[in-house]
Amino acid sequence: MKKFSDNPKGSKGFYAALGISAVMIGSACYFAYDQGEKLTNDLTAKQIKAESELEAAVDKRVNDLPKGTSPAYRLTTPNVTSAPKPAATAPPVETLPAEAIIIDPAEPVAEEIPEEAEAVGAAKLSNIKPPLAELGDVVGSFSGGELVKNPTTGSWQTHNGTDLAAEAGAEVYAVSNGEVIEVSNDSIWGVTVVLDHHNGYTTRYCGLSDGLSVQQGDMLVSGDLIGTVGDTADIESALPTHLHIEMLHNGSYIDPMAELNK
Repeated sequence: MKKFSDNPKGSKGFYAALGISAVMIGSACYFAYDQGEKLTNDLTAKQIKAESELEAAVDKRVNDLPKGTSPAYRLTTPNVTSAPKPAATAPPVETLPAEAIIIDPAEPVAEEIPEEAEAVGAAKLSNIKPPLAELGDVVGSFSGGELVKNPTTGSWQTHNGTDLAAEAGAEVYAVSNGEVIEVSNDSIWGVTVVLDHHNGYTTRYCGLSDGLSVQQGDMLVSGDLIGTVGDTADIESALPTHLHIEMLHNGSYIDPMAELNK
């Protein structure tokens, strides 16, 4: 039997086939490499083109935005005008029932005002009482701003009050609720007491005797005793014994008898 290697013709055919196979494999590898490189180049070119188009679009959007907008905002925020937000409305306030209100015992609570003091603070001249137990004759009328002759001095001047004839020692009363804001011994009007009624009205009692029943700061109720009629007003010493009483409303003199007769 002949060996395969002993046939020269068969050996040559084998090597020829092997060489052809090697050539074909190399050609296939080269072709694959060449096609892969072309494909890679095509993809790279497309990627570069896409990136360029994207950068161009971004640059255009940036340039279209208003000037002064920060770069970070221009790159990330579209140029869209937001609709104005509706004005906020305050929620309705819920009113609690009276029984639901709790007072903190630690908080100070206003003290109740005594009825008498409350009456003084809310003084009104509608509660007027006469300054004397018996109103005597008017010996000197309110002049209402007109000049009248003073029988004591002989000079012409306004008479800002009313002179009520009374016996010396006759009791003088508060015509309405009020506070004693002045007690003095005036060189012209003698012993004087001023009562503030805390409602724009003020009453002034002149020519009283010493030994008053009140002092400055006292709170009086209508009809409380102030003092007694005296003869201490030198400016009216020519007149018979009397009480000189004046009334002011918001700083202006008014006729006392017009108020006392209401």
